[in-house]
Amino acid sequence: MQVRFSIRLQLLVVSLFLLAIPWLGYKYVWELEQYLRAGQEQTLLGTARAVATALHERPALFDSQSAYLKTVRPGTDLYAPPVPTPIRLDGKLGDWEAVSHLNQAYNEQQIVTRFDNAPPFDPVSMSFEHMVGRHGNFLYATFSVNDDVTVWRSPDSLSVDKSDHLLIGVTSDAGKLQRFIISPYESGWVNAYRLPDDATSYRALSNALHIQGYWQATASGYNIELRFPLSMTSGSLAFALVDVDNPTTPEKQYAIGTANPNSISALGTVITPSPEIERILAGLKYADSRVWVVDKHKRVLARAGDIQSASGLRPHQPAPEDSWWHYIEQHWLVPLYYQILTRPPADFTDELKNAYALAGQDINGALQGAAETLWRLSPDNKAVILSAAYPIFMDNQVMGAVVVEQTTNGIRTLRNRALEELFNVILAVILLGTTALALFAHSLSGRVRKLRDSTEAVIDDNGKIIGQLAPVKRRDEIDDLHWAFSDVLDRLQQYNSYLENMASRLSHELRTPVAVVRSSLDMLAQTTDKTQQQLFTQRAQSGLARLSNILNSMSEATRLEHSIAQDSKEHYPVIKVIEGCVESYRHTYAKRNFSLTLPTSDVSAYGSPELFAQMLDKIITNAVEFSTEDSLIEVAAHVRAKQVVMTVSNHGPLLPANMQTQLLQSMVSIRHESGSAQNTTPHLGLGLYIATMICQYHKGTIDIANRTDRSGVTVTVCLPITTA
Repeated sequence: MQVRFSIRLQLLVVSLFLLAIPWLGYKYVWELEQYLRAGQEQTLLGTARAVATALHERPALFDSQSAYLKTVRPGTDLYAPPVPTPIRLDGKLGDWEAVSHLNQAYNEQQIVTRFDNAPPFDPVSMSFEHMVGRHGNFLYATFSVNDDVTVWRSPDSLSVDKSDHLLIGVTSDAGKLQRFIISPYESGWVNAYRLPDDATSYRALSNALHIQGYWQATASGYNIELRFPLSMTSGSLAFALVDVDNPTTPEKQYAIGTANPNSISALGTVITPSPEIERILAGLKYADSRVWVVDKHKRVLARAGDIQSASGLRPHQPAPEDSWWHYIEQHWLVPLYYQILTRPPADFTDELKNAYALAGQDINGALQGAAETLWRLSPDNKAVILSAAYPIFMDNQVMGAVVVEQTTNGIRTLRNRALEELFNVILAVILLGTTALALFAHSLSGRVRKLRDSTEAVIDDNGKIIGQLAPVKRRDEIDDLHWAFSDVLDRLQQYNSYLENMASRLSHELRTPVAVVRSSLDMLAQTTDKTQQQLFTQRAQSGLARLSNILNSMSEATRLEHSIAQDSKEHYPVIKVIEGCVESYRHTYAKRNFSLTLPTSDVSAYGSPELFAQMLDKIITNAVEFSTEDSLIEVAAHVRAKQVVMTVSNHGPLLPANMQTQLLQSMVSIRHESGSAQNTTPHLGLGLYIATMICQYHKGTIDIANRTDRSGVTVTVCLPITTA
């Protein structure tokens, strides 16, 4: 079964192409986002360059000894992050929660000294976690020690190294080794003792009151919290815990720590974030970026800003709206849009939130002297983070790098906002466009159906045209089709009228010769007189001859159509053909006067001169038959706009009203009204019809009309001319 598609359905299908508009808009906004990301990358790199420029050639910002180390020894070179609040020295370690992730573990792998009197195969029974931090002008240290046996110093003992104790080694401003020891009697407040410069001596020289702390016993060992001036960390520093397990024979077994505090060459360094750099970065916390400054060992010297809010774009706060459109947009449209869009995460995992060291290809490139950028995903894959690193130079040497970070949340928010506005406009366009197309299709199909109904109404069940289409104004192609249908119906009505008249005309023309033949045959059968029989025989033959002439005239048009189809065209002098034909008409129709007016120069037509002469014969014959004796027949020709215009005008009866075009059709004649009824030659109205066919063969036109002075009729023929 064939499926029928109406115009409305077709236009509805065509309107589906409007759905390509949101797809194109979506692709365009995505491309725009790529350009915005490239712009953000360049902007972030420019910010890193600007910060690095403020830090170039400023050695005071890198006065820490560790900044000039060629390598960093993990666990030995310590990092002291800033702690948010002063540490309360109580041995409970609760104040260290904010930076507890920076704790480092020390065990048998970090034994810095084995004493000679220690059993060689005794297992290591002590381990601890340790870190340092800075607040204000003080350096804090914490130790969370696991020890199976805690040995306290005897209250009356002068030896400070015969129990579990903590050794501290630093370098003075003069570059000499200074040693300190903490060996408590019990849990509580502790101070350090100054040890001699001799690394083998453990005799306490004096109290070091600037080193304060708290030693607190625990179920698994003990905790130590210390505080001492930050100025002590400008050189080198090392901590070591010495384990004594037997209180009866208090012999030192081993020391586990960051480095050997008895050797100045083994001491480590402490890197603390630079207050000067932090002050420089303080204003950048309002720049929607997180900024890091790292040394050449990738350890953090300063930090400003928060990556959670570092979107690179100030959040847009839309004004509250109470309109109906705002309600529809927020409750209907936006939830629909975010079926394909993604919202920037309100929160995501930041693995570098409390980092004291950074790593990445961008930092590696910056520490080699080249600016680099890096795109990465957050650990939970919720946010895309862009970082840009730029080197810090001092004496043409890279001393560190500035790292600036932002998320793409701002761009994603801007993209979503643009897509929301775009989708709103596209949705309105699609709805209005589809509605307009539906209304247009309804109107179009309604007009087509109306034309169909009107056309069917003017034709009855027998196919007869019983009316006319109502006239309409020509506005578009459907109105043109209406006029075309109206013209076709008019011509069909004329043709039906012609067929009806042709039947009566043929009946009229055939009735007389048939009656003559019948009556002659009847009389011939009734008479025996030879003379009468010969007379009736001649009358019958005359009737048959007239019937033959009628049949020949009817077949003349058909023969002419075949001859025209087989005839070949040529260029011929049309003026000379007219002149020759008119000269012959003067002799043929001696009872008529002919006048001839021709142009002085000859022109050529493309066609058949014989057919042109035959066309002129039909026109002249028609003019002679509708004129009186001794009347003037005027023949004229002139050239106009690449056409030769020939007119044949005769004096005689005028054309009936509305018959100008019908007379050029087949078997249309008005001779019964012309007074030529006495002529026994049958007239079937084929003369001008044959002339019309020949004129169309020459790609010309023919027209018949009354003369302007109302004295006769003029036939006008226009033929295209070619170069002579």
